[in-house]
Amino acid sequence: MKYLLIIILFMAIQSTSAQYLSNPKSLFDPSPYGFSHVATVPEGKTLIFIAGQGGEKDTEGTLDGSFRDQVRQVLANILKAIEPQGLTLNDVVKVTTLVVEHDMDKLAAIVEEFKIAWPDGNFPTNTLIPVPKLALEGMLVEIEAVAVK
Repeated sequence: MKYLLIIILFMAIQSTSAQYLSNPKSLFDPSPYGFSHVATVPEGKTLIFIAGQGGEKDTEGTLDGSFRDQVRQVLANILKAIEPQGLTLNDVVKVTTLVVEHDMDKLAAIVEEFKIAWPDGNFPTNTLIPVPKLALEGMLVEIEAVAVK
């Protein structure tokens, strides 16, 4: 009976979670780099796709010159896009990060900002793609996202 209760409790916990993020022990630990290897979405959940967000800080499309400021604003813009759905950044399971003229300093800024955005360390999966240019003049980073509801 004790084991049945444990199984039922485990199933209840699993069914209330919108996603399960994991890092197989056979792969390197990505947590210092601010991402997870695998995101599993339970049956019956809805995927929300968020178009690539830039660091525009207003409705006029104004961009700050600093890469770090743009990363911070991108994350804020993703949150603005998903909040009307009743979601937070913790509901994001996948991001694709496009970086103009990628280097290790920019990677460090991304990692630090992701650690602020996801302080519990439950990072979404992430593919970082260096690019020569983005859609708007002065845009240094763009992140698209997938969230689960």
